[in-house]
Amino acid sequence: MQEGAERAVAGRIAASGRLRLRHGPIDVIIDLSGDPGAVARAEAALRRGFAGVLDGLVAELPLLRAPVQSDSAAPFGPVARRMMAAARPHAGVFVTPMAAVAGAVADHLLSIALSAAPLRRALVNDGGDIALWLAPGEVTRLAVAAPGGLPARITLRGGDGIGGVATSGWCGRSHSLGIADAVTVLADDAASADVAATLIANAVDLPGHPAIRRCPARELAPDSDLGDRPVVVDVAPLTQTDRDTALQAGLTVAETMRARGLIRGAFLHLQGASRTAAPVALQTSLHAPPRQEGDMP
Repeated sequence: MQEGAERAVAGRIAASGRLRLRHGPIDVIIDLSGDPGAVARAEAALRRGFAGVLDGLVAELPLLRAPVQSDSAAPFGPVARRMMAAARPHAGVFVTPMAAVAGAVADHLLSIALSAAPLRRALVNDGGDIALWLAPGEVTRLAVAAPGGLPARITLRGGDGIGGVATSGWCGRSHSLGIADAVTVLADDAASADVAATLIANAVDLPGHPAIRRCPARELAPDSDLGDRPVVVDVAPLTQTDRDTALQAGLTVAETMRARGLIRGAFLHLQGASRTAAPVALQTSLHAPPRQEGDMP
């Protein structure tokens, strides 16, 4: 993440009319519902509040790229503080606050919108990591990534207590230490979901397996917070036994996080095989109907 020469830009998605905010690597799509006046006030506040987000993160990059310790210094900026708060419960394993950056940006913008005006529904999508709030009676459906399998959406309702959804895997935009095609996590907030998805995806692995090709993260991205740690760049077809072994490793981590109250649920996918760590209510809300108007991609 680097400070860009360009300024923050606000626009609209032509097909949906949703607000889009961009600055450097940050690209956010925002879906708000409510009284038109309330939506207008919230969007105006978002435009103002978004302007300094990237520069605030760049100012604290050395701290945000360092592995989290139980006694790590507290950042100053509001987004950076969210990142550290989400990563700190996982200080026993290698993780940096950067694992929460997309989710934390989404959470921060959601808080701006909700503080500016009363809304019925607010979803902030930062590259697939989503912060959301639904008033009682409101419903939304979000995609659950499942490469190689049937498309699925999960139904969320106001009062569910789920405020964040994030997906990670070696096929995604970020580098992964594991071989999961995709791990989608639901949590109280998007920053917590972001970190958890990263760590669960890292745990879906078969160390030393000849079908997995890796290279140092620094070779792919010189400024990566992963440094010389080997990230996955290719996974050949695996046997069912190998898929089961790798998914079980990730499922164990996910269930531990759920028992600690760090996540609400997780959906793990690898080459057509899947595992779920979630209460029955979340599992039964999975479905694969056609997308409807108002769904967030």
